Amino acid sequence: MKATKELMMPLGYYDVGATPFFALQADQRVSYCLYVPRALAEAQDRSAWRLIVAMHGTGRTATTYRDKFADLAERERCIVLAPLFPVGLIEPEELSNYKRLKFHDMRFDLLLLAMVDEVGRKYGIDVSRFLLFGFSGGGQFVHRVFLLHPHRLAAVSIGAPGNVTLLDDTRDWWVGTRNLQAELGADVDLAAMRRVPVHMVVGAEDTETWEITLKPHHSAWMEGANDAGATRIDRLATLKANYEQHGIAVRQDIVPGIGHEGWKTLEPVIAFFTAVLQDGAKRSVA
Repeated sequence: MKATKELMMPLGYYDVGATPFFALQADQRVSYCLYVPRALAEAQDRSAWRLIVAMHGTGRTATTYRDKFADLAERERCIVLAPLFPVGLIEPEELSNYKRLKFHDMRFDLLLLAMVDEVGRKYGIDVSRFLLFGFSGGGQFVHRVFLLHPHRLAAVSIGAPGNVTLLDDTRDWWVGTRNLQAELGADVDLAAMRRVPVHMVVGAEDTETWEITLKPHHSAWMEGANDAGATRIDRLATLKANYEQHGIAVRQDIVPGIGHEGWKTLEPVIAFFTAVLQDGAKRSVA
């Protein structure tokens, strides 16, 4: 959705800076918080403002990721949106509801897009394409959003996903994409995926496997669940090779001395997003 002055709404005290959580009006089971630079409230022309989405992992540390992108938002005229998909939706204690996009009656990719569009309407900014980051469980979520909705992304940064979905028409969802249309009502659009700048990041010491090795009793188990490799490093390497085999360029950073620690991998993510935003600004002026 493009920014228009007609869609701008009056902003209150809690609508700028680090905001509280807002219930998504399309489905109030989920919510989001924002970081909104105060300069936006004074801007008459918001056409150059952009949106960054920072997706939490299993620990649901949404505000931490939101705050870590605040300086980038100030420098590059962006709003940061941090979704919150709580533990225990529909099933008590259920941790992974959002990671594979569909859970009972909930489509978390579509809920994310509803959040994005709600923020675009409220703040009058262009959210037709946005930058998307996620680490760990968030990395699982964002690379699957990329599969289904590349036309909505200006860039994607995929951090240390525990399980990966490969472009593979010989295996069913979620390991592969053979039955993507039947499961999620979408087809792979490789041409659109190739147009999206892709970044991958993982710590060089992210080698623990206790959380990501799936066994037959696990709710997400299916044949091939562990075939992408033993560690998150291995699985990200497999995903990178899979993308490159399909003509999707990938920039990768392996951060030395870091294990499975999301905040400590953000420096290369912020550098990547900065380059994407600045390149987009140059193109809009040219």
